[in-house]
Amino acid sequence: MNPPDGGVADELPGVAPRLRDLRRSRGLTLEAAARHAGLSPAHLSRLETGRRQPSLPMLLGLARIYGTTVSELLGEIPPERDAIVRGGPFEGAEADGWMYRQTGGSGRAMQALRVRVPYGAQGDLVRVHPGEEWLYVLDGRLRVSLGDTVHDLGPGDSAHFDSLTPHRIAAVERGGSELLFVHTLLQSPTAELCLGSGMHRR
Repeated sequence: MNPPDGGVADELPGVAPRLRDLRRSRGLTLEAAARHAGLSPAHLSRLETGRRQPSLPMLLGLARIYGTTVSELLGEIPPERDAIVRGGPFEGAEADGWMYRQTGGSGRAMQALRVRVPYGAQGDLVRVHPGEEWLYVLDGRLRVSLGDTVHDLGPGDSAHFDSLTPHRIAAVERGGSELLFVHTLLQSPTAELCLGSGMHRR
């Protein structure tokens, strides 16, 4: 269920204007950014004004388009650029039921996350975008749909696929699923790749 207008903005007042400012700084119109993100212009407009909550898959897609990370979209202070990211308790951020913790450095052409997917997440949401994705199931069972093929994965299973393949993921069991997730950004400040609901920190 979507919160009433202003609900997201009240919880994270910087996210909506940050989405708008990033889009404009990349020289993208609302229509162009929405098309690349697989959203309608009206939906993206509501995200930019704080009237709708973006899910983690939406934030991942927008991060790819704008050449940034989910953490930076949420206004989290990025760690110093270092080759080592120390482990710790799973105290990440949450977006529409998805929890994540950044497990890679910032400013890279790849983004690495540790993700908890709640049961039934994504529903019929299908993603198509340039790049690659890799995921490794740590706990629970995950259903990965790649085109017309459906795969059920368990702990220790992984998937590595071209993101132009229509895809979606969902947790099969009510306890959800936990996975390591790596994806490439569409645009990167370093690699210069070409472009072809409530949230809260814990």
